[in-house]
Amino acid sequence: MSAKVMIVDDSLMVRQQVRSALDGAGFAVIEAHDGADALGKLVAFPETSLVILDINMPNMNGIEFLQSLRGTGQHSQLPVVMLTTEGHPELMRQAKSLGAKGWIIKPFKAELLIAAVQRLTCAA
Repeated sequence: MSAKVMIVDDSLMVRQQVRSALDGAGFAVIEAHDGADALGKLVAFPETSLVILDINMPNMNGIEFLQSLRGTGQHSQLPVVMLTTEGHPELMRQAKSLGAKGWIIKPFKAELLIAAVQRLTCAA
């Protein structure tokens, strides 16, 4: 069974690009359009292995999502990779302090994203 990866981004185009890359590498993909949507989908898909997360989103941004995620029992250790246009050191520090395992700047190289997902899900 392939690892399930959730993409959380308010941009449909970015979600489609990430889905295309991950589908091609054999991952199952779940999409969410913001942090609040993602929290709900984690309840529906508790077997999610990793989250790819944008920072700037309406309703609940990436940092707020990480804060909520780390406060929950079941998914408190779920690996998260940030995929964002942001490169501010303070945002990076904040995400890392909340347990983000990686930071990839958009536009992204599919092979780098796939390598990070494979490393963090232990999928070959």
